[in-house]
Parts: sequence; C-alpha cells; structure tokens
Amino acid sequence: MSRVTGITRLAAAMCAVVALLAGNLEATQAAAAAESAARVTVTYVNPQNFSEAREFGQQDRFRSVDYLGSLQTHLIKRATRMLPPDQRLEVTVTDIKLAGSYEPWRGPRMNDVRIMKDVYPPRIDLTFKLTGADGAVLREGSRTLRNLGYLHSGLANRGDTDPLRYDKTLLDDWLRRGPDAL
Repeated sequence: MSRVTGITRLAAAMCAVVALLAGNLEATQAAAAAESAARVTVTYVNPQNFSEAREFGQQDRFRSVDYLGSLQTHLIKRATRMLPPDQRLEVTVTDIKLAGSYEPWRGPRMNDVRIMKDVYPPRIDLTFKLTGADGAVLREGSRTLRNLGYLHSGLANRGDTDPLRYDKTLLDDWLRRGPDAL
C-alpha cells in the first residue's frame, strides 16, 4: 500500500513540475509573441477601401476567416524569423486583392465560390520601414507585390488547403530576399 502511495506522490509531484513548466512555457511563448509584435508591426490603411472589399464587400467568404488578421499574423511570424534581433520592421498595407475572384454569371449556386484563374492574381501594395537598433532607417520604400503565375507555382499540388496560400506566398517571396533586399 505504501508503494502505491509513493507512486501516487511521485506522480503528483511530476504533474506539479509539468504544470509549472507548462506555465513557464506559456509565459515564454507569450513573451516571444510580444517581442515579435514589438519588432514587426503591420498596419492596414483604410481596409474598407481595399480592392478586395470594394469589389466583393460582404460576399467574400474569407471575411469569416478574417483574412486581414490571418495575413497580419503570417507576416509578423515570417518577418520576425527573417530579421536580425536588433532590427525592427514596420509594414503598412495600402491595398489587397486576394487570389481568385467570383463569377456570378455561373449561377446562384456559384455566388460564394472563389474561382482561381490566371487573370485573378493576388496583389498586395505596401510600404515599409526597416530600422536598426539605434533607430536609424536602414531601408524604406513601397512595394507592389504581384504573382501573375501563381497557379503555376505548384502550391495546389502540395496539398496545401489554406484558402490564403497564394496571398501568403506572395508575402513570403518578398521576405525571402532578406532584410538587405526588401
């Protein structure tokens, strides 16, 4: 009986240690997320006037997925990995047109289906400012991100089912060049 009690005490102690470590892990992850947010900021200027919003308004099925939040989170995560620890990146997005489009002439059953064709490429317009540890501006400018061959990139064949995969890839391609070539 005492052995069972000993195992139970040991198990309880181990559970307490795991819980303590898990709490520290969550705190560490929260601190890392706060640090990422501090090093990379993404701002949307008049998102109600973006090409995507003007063209499709409430019809866009991505609104339920919050495409602005998803793209913002993706950009912060990827840019944080790319930046040296002492640099800061501020991105201001001025326009977005998601990959694909709606073709209502296909009938009422197709009103909410986004059709992917070469004539509907993803587009993101942005400005950015990259600063060093001393606050000096290292690079700044505006970019017009386009991928006219997005359907030929092979993403559809990789099994990626993220509805924003082409738009996120557009951002990844821009960041892949590194901070010296933004």
